Amino acid sequence: MTLLPRSLYGRLLVTALVATLAALAFAALTIGAVLDRFVMQGLDDRLDSQIAILAQAVGPDGRIDRSRLILAAPYDDPANGWGWRVDAGGKTIASPAPPNIDAMHAPWTALPPPPPPGENPDALRPADRHPDRARALDWRDGNGRRHARSLTLATPAGEVRITASAPRAIVDRPLRAAMAPLLGSLLLLGLALGAATLVQLRVGLAPLGRMRAGLAAVRTGRATAIPEDQPRELAPLASEINALLGENAAALANARGHVANLAHGLKTPLATLALSVRPHDPDGTLGAQIARIDQAVRHHLGRARAATPGVASRVATSLSDVVADLAAALARIHAERGITADVAINPELAVAVDRQDLDELIGNLLDNGWRWAAARIVVRATQGADDRFVVLTIEDDGPGIPEATRTAALSAGQRLDERGDGHGFGLSIATELANLYGGTLTLDTATIGGLAVHVTLPVGFADPA
Repeated sequence: MTLLPRSLYGRLLVTALVATLAALAFAALTIGAVLDRFVMQGLDDRLDSQIAILAQAVGPDGRIDRSRLILAAPYDDPANGWGWRVDAGGKTIASPAPPNIDAMHAPWTALPPPPPPGENPDALRPADRHPDRARALDWRDGNGRRHARSLTLATPAGEVRITASAPRAIVDRPLRAAMAPLLGSLLLLGLALGAATLVQLRVGLAPLGRMRAGLAAVRTGRATAIPEDQPRELAPLASEINALLGENAAALANARGHVANLAHGLKTPLATLALSVRPHDPDGTLGAQIARIDQAVRHHLGRARAATPGVASRVATSLSDVVADLAAALARIHAERGITADVAINPELAVAVDRQDLDELIGNLLDNGWRWAAARIVVRATQGADDRFVVLTIEDDGPGIPEATRTAALSAGQRLDERGDGHGFGLSIATELANLYGGTLTLDTATIGGLAVHVTLPVGFADPA
């Protein structure tokens, strides 16, 4: 199980945000360390300068000349936390707040090697006086955190240690003052990078949305292929999809041609057979069966001619026009029954179904409604939940169909009541036609007491030509 989102947009966004946060955190730590180094370097330079001044008071014999002790600001103020001390020959000369050597965490600098032969052993070696050899030390006492620099000089009289210290706050305060605007700037930079990431994802993934829209146009019949002017990475995919669509269209056209040829090939033998059996069919039984076969052949021939989902010939058919025409015709045919038809369909609703197939589909359903309704039929059409389908509902106040037998009622040739006329093909033909166009047909109990037929059909769009 992965913690990343399932969408490409979400995955790219999460990885980009994690990388951005990691980069900003690294930048904050790195910049903070650099600032700390530079501020500390400035403090160390001041301490080394004081050590160099104090070193001038150390004579070649290791004794300290107090007259040569020179203190630069701020070492001349005993209350500011700065301090110094010189340890030589077991004696210590120090400021009022000297560094506490015993509390320091770092060891003293090792003594330099003895002077080579021939060199004056009573003189200090020039390198030993250089403040760059001072060692950084840190500790904490009653005045808070302290920082010091310490230098050990080798003299013939013994080692001389010179230490200068300062309050650590002199480094921490400017660092805190500098980090506040730095973190604010990094926060603004992070927000800007986040916005840039969102824009980048929108722009970078937009071709996928356009490809999806192109496939939707193919599925709804507004186009025969998706545009191939795609980015370099998606162009091969678009070409493969279009090649697959072309092969499917060719295979479907070939299958439809075979069905049409078979239907046309059966029509003439059926007509000849009907003429041949007429003298030998006094009660019309054989003629009725031949008529049923002819009806089935005509039906499948019509389906072979019907526009197929996904091709450009598929156009929009007004649902209200078809229902209005059929309702008017059936009202005249079944005028003796006195059925009232309540039809309410938005004239703007259209379905992507061939007009001939839609007439046959709705005609079968309305004819069943007029046959079984007691006094009223209600016809309604609404937009589907995902805006890709239209739901047509035909209700009557007749006896309805029990739930246990509704599945059987949709099978070809099934008549649940043998008292009426017909052959039981109406609901099955309507179901096949709905399925042919990617829709569905279901049976339910009507709100007015009888049978409710719900037909889901794809939304129709105007011919792009």
